[in-house]
Amino acid sequence: MKFSLSVAMNPLEQFTELARTAEECSFSSIVLPDSLFYSESVSAEYPYTPDGSRFWNAETPWADPLVAVASMGAVTSEIGFYTSVIKLGSRNPVLLARQVGSVAVLTSNRFGLGLGVGWSPEEFEWCGAPYAQRGKRVDEAIEVLRLILDGGMVEYHGKFFDFDKLQMSPAPSKRVPFYIGGHTEVALRRAARVADGWSSAMMKFDDLRDTIDRLAALRAEHGRADVPFEIQAVCIDRFGVDGYREQAEIGVTDIVTQPWVFDGVGFGDPIGPKKDAIRKFADEIIAKV
Repeated sequence: MKFSLSVAMNPLEQFTELARTAEECSFSSIVLPDSLFYSESVSAEYPYTPDGSRFWNAETPWADPLVAVASMGAVTSEIGFYTSVIKLGSRNPVLLARQVGSVAVLTSNRFGLGLGVGWSPEEFEWCGAPYAQRGKRVDEAIEVLRLILDGGMVEYHGKFFDFDKLQMSPAPSKRVPFYIGGHTEVALRRAARVADGWSSAMMKFDDLRDTIDRLAALRAEHGRADVPFEIQAVCIDRFGVDGYREQAEIGVTDIVTQPWVFDGVGFGDPIGPKKDAIRKFADEIIAKV
């Protein structure tokens, strides 16, 4: 069982110190979310809250996750990083491959790429990407990313992306793992077919268990049942040593957490209590689980 620290919605100036503290306390990774901007109004419901509303506002701090990884990677030496998840649908995969490859090399292969489609039509359209056929477009984009990041002279000729031979150097010396986010059947099938793992949003234990079982069945359909596969979970109703052990029993490999929440410390609070909470969590949970 691994434990990863989410830095979502914390002040950006706290990121490097949070990363250093997490590394000192045996956390496996730092997890970074993605949000391009906050539109005053949005024409779709957010899929991970009961009423479809966003649980952040226009003043909530966000960083470009790849820039943030570069910053934190420079002050650490062992802890990993991954996105949960970058919204691929609104991005050009060739440009993203350049960024991901750079981060992977500069962090000595400590970066994993969590990918999702994206849910907001405004993020697609205002970034110049069509909202229609977004799933098929993302499937091609994943192929483009893998092709370029694996190195060498490559070309791609698809419906949505088309380019002749090119090479980006240096390529990462190790394969960048891809993790797919999303709770829909299409997203689960995508994860089972092409990914090295799956990242959950906030889920209750019973729903998480059912989803993990479904992923196992889909991976078997694709002949990938024996391929290593990460389950990165944000479970909202199982905590403590016993709760995390229960999660491990259903197949969770990586607990994503923010320890200061258990101590009543808010996102915008000073960093001192957050560091104390990280150390307490390491002593009381990580050392025992």
